[in-house]
Amino acid sequence: MPKYGGFFDFESKTAQLIEVEETIAADPNFWNNPDSSAVTLKKKKSLESSLDRAKRLRDTKDNLEVAIELGQAGDEETIAEAESLLFDLEKELVALEVQSLLGGELDDHDAVITINAGAGGTESCDWASMLYRMYLRYAEKQGWEVEIFDFQDGDEAGIKNATIGVSGEFAYGLLKAESGVHRLVRISPFDSNARRHTSFASVYVSAVIDDEIDIEVQDKDLRIDTYRASGAGGQHINKTDSAVRMTHIPTGIVVQCQNQRSQHQNRDQAMKLLKSRLYELELEQRRQKAQELEDDKSDIGWGSQIRSYVLHPYKMVKDHRTNFEHHSPDAVLDGRIDEFIAEFLSKQATRV
Repeated sequence: MPKYGGFFDFESKTAQLIEVEETIAADPNFWNNPDSSAVTLKKKKSLESSLDRAKRLRDTKDNLEVAIELGQAGDEETIAEAESLLFDLEKELVALEVQSLLGGELDDHDAVITINAGAGGTESCDWASMLYRMYLRYAEKQGWEVEIFDFQDGDEAGIKNATIGVSGEFAYGLLKAESGVHRLVRISPFDSNARRHTSFASVYVSAVIDDEIDIEVQDKDLRIDTYRASGAGGQHINKTDSAVRMTHIPTGIVVQCQNQRSQHQNRDQAMKLLKSRLYELELEQRRQKAQELEDDKSDIGWGSQIRSYVLHPYKMVKDHRTNFEHHSPDAVLDGRIDEFIAEFLSKQATRV
């Protein structure tokens, strides 16, 4: 398979780079500078992930070549195995191609996803919970770690809002494609007359910024409220006013955290979330100033409808920014959003 042969040459070079980072980490003074240490460990982890992917690709390529050779004798089982291996190889190469599009300043950072139900009561709350599950399933498929920062149940079903942290390779770079308003069309399970309903929920994705990025937040610009936590979270829930809601008065940004066991811990976590949101807001304002075409602005503007999920009268999920369509909404809602993300990143890359 000469088409991909050149890719595997970098395997030994990547291994050498890992050895360099390991040598740095072995220095007795390595932890004297925590910020520098964190950067080194993150770089080492990224290199190890790239090396693992290269090895998987090489092994799949070798197995595929053997299966193709054996399959020429006409054995159906071997042919089926070759087809499966080819599918796996193509899937890995697509993932690699998508990763090559991630060169933004914060693309390799962890992410925070905030989901808010739109107007519409129970319908929108149920839709928000479906999106919440979709992102949890996507994170699981990616092998990422997830932490729930805030979770507010709906009055009758679903959720009013939720904030989750996602830790993993290029988490923000991939999930940033999901920011915007998501629209659902279906026969409502809550309507006794089985009428069709349209529901909306908003998704906002921000990067978790490093401590080395200085974001100044003055006390006079903050309003901090405490309340009794609710929802999933353990035995301490609903016993103390440990949850924290932090409002940045100049921008109106509100963040909440209730997952920690003490008010002090929730306050620290809320401040991290706020700084991430403020940094993302600054980057967004820079991007908007750089845009000269109004239609480009609408693609990235917070509040724009980006995707429709239609369950009735036909089945389809359509991204309005790229016009990409998928005709299995169940698969998409089960976390299969890779193709939507890939299309979005490809379109963004063509604009650069």
